[in-house]
Amino acid sequence: MNPNFKTMNKAELRAYVLQNREDKEAFYALMDRLKTNPTTKTYPCPNTPENLEVMKQAIREKLEKLE
Repeated sequence: MNPNFKTMNKAELRAYVLQNREDKEAFYALMDRLKTNPTTKTYPCPNTPENLEVMKQAIREKLEKLE
């Protein structure tokens, strides 16, 4: 019997999936959770000079966080 994936937080569900890689139901539950609660910021394709500057600034900020 599988645990209740809805009651697990994202970290618990991820840990379960890593320990039970053959459990497709758990994998799909994790993918659904990640899709509905994204943690990454997305940006449109830079198609104007202004958008290109926005993208450059976002990259600079990301690189500064990594340092």
